Amino acid sequence: MASSVLVPMDDSEMAVHALEYALETHPDADITVLHVVGGPSPMMGKAASITLDEDVEDAAEKRSSEIFERARDLAESYGVEISTDVALGSPAKLIISRAEDFEAVVIGSHSGSLAERLFVGNVAEKVFRDSPVPVTVVR
Repeated sequence: MASSVLVPMDDSEMAVHALEYALETHPDADITVLHVVGGPSPMMGKAASITLDEDVEDAAEKRSSEIFERARDLAESYGVEISTDVALGSPAKLIISRAEDFEAVVIGSHSGSLAERLFVGNVAEKVFRDSPVPVTVVR
């Protein structure tokens, strides 16, 4: 069983299912929830909007706060404390890069609308294919 698990999260239900799976399957692991802000999106809306803020890191933290609050509440219901981390950039690349510091990754199978998935590509597939550690994809 892994002692450290990375759970990338966005605001999708699949990401919540991934965190639930990680909490149930790795109850003794150190779990870190990672939210990537400013990644590609249709017409670059999210990526462009964050660059307009004066303090990009502060803006990223603000955009992550709801996701982290939801993750902490869920973890608390399991009696577990989690760590959180926010990153700026391409979701798949950053998740793969951060995965090196963990023993496993648990990721939701998809998120966003069909248009976003077609435009951006499947982050879970890229992570599964290129991660340096085992990946569990949760549906």
